[in-house]
Amino acid sequence: MMRMTRKAWHVAVLLCMATAASAQAPVADQAPAGPPGDGGAIVDMNVVVVSGFQPGPGLWRVRRGENTLYILGTQSPLPKAMTWRSDEAREVLAEAGAVLGPPGVVVGRDIGVFRGLTMLPAAMRAVRNPDGATLDELLPADVYQRWSVLKARYIGRDRGIERKRPAIAVHQLYRAALDANGLREGGVVAPVINEVLKARGMELTSTTLEIKLDDPRAALADFRKEGMKPEDVACVRDTLDLIERGLPQVAARANAWAVGDLDVLRATAGYGSQVQACLSSFLQTETARKRGLDGLEAQVRAHWVAAADAALATHRVSFATLSVNDLLGASGFLAALRPRVDAVLAPDEADAVEDDSESEGTPGAAAP
Repeated sequence: MMRMTRKAWHVAVLLCMATAASAQAPVADQAPAGPPGDGGAIVDMNVVVVSGFQPGPGLWRVRRGENTLYILGTQSPLPKAMTWRSDEAREVLAEAGAVLGPPGVVVGRDIGVFRGLTMLPAAMRAVRNPDGATLDELLPADVYQRWSVLKARYIGRDRGIERKRPAIAVHQLYRAALDANGLREGGVVAPVINEVLKARGMELTSTTLEIKLDDPRAALADFRKEGMKPEDVACVRDTLDLIERGLPQVAARANAWAVGDLDVLRATAGYGSQVQACLSSFLQTETARKRGLDGLEAQVRAHWVAAADAALATHRVSFATLSVNDLLGASGFLAALRPRVDAVLAPDEADAVEDDSESEGTPGAAAP
């Protein structure tokens, strides 16, 4: 499989960035619109979001003997106007004997699949607050004031959202803020993978963990009755903080993925993860605890590691996707797989190995 050297790749990235910069315009200025929790003004978005064709971060390589599992680190959100230049991933996908789907959970037939542990109550048909309560009745006054300012800015008049559960409502607000600032959640990587698999007549290898419930309908009914928890208020506060003051950092991380800047991705690992934590609030409910669903993270990780282990044992080339945080973290999925393999190379490490090989007159020696 032919790949660009590290030096050539950097040149290509710089050319792409220069092309994108010539077509970019900064997002609209945002005037301060009221005091957030610490008394400061809402921070304007002043990071230009990249656009056009961008290379992404390259592929991680996990090796055991002669077999290699290539892993693409995914990131959300990403620049809305970018197009992923997916040549490297397509080359691997064209050869892969197995393509692993992202980790996830399916809890009973009536509840559905949740990617990563993002257990949206919306997916459980429990969008609204119990007894028709509204956000102004549930949230502390200072939090609701911040919510109202940001809702007016990014959503406008929408009475229905006031009756949604706090985690649902604040995530809808977060998505609207991303959209207004040239960012989006998802929609970049999966279409490429699905296109290649369809052309090859292959199926995605599921890594979804299935959890059985004796009575899924009763679990749904119990969850619908659960009221406000301290974790819900913390979820709203944290997400409002991110919208008020963290969007420039969110945009910088999105840009870093787009142009393949691993240093920035490493430096900001875990940034914005409170949004996913909020959406996983179902796991903190009494309904989940009573049914043993509050300890799923380790089970999901072990299930994915088993699937990756099987791919490495069976196929010379295989492919998977994991969030960048799970690839970089000391306790993520890749960290759990590391003791079972011979080598793990980040994209920049793999490029360095290839550069060394070529300087010694053995081009392509690092390829499987």
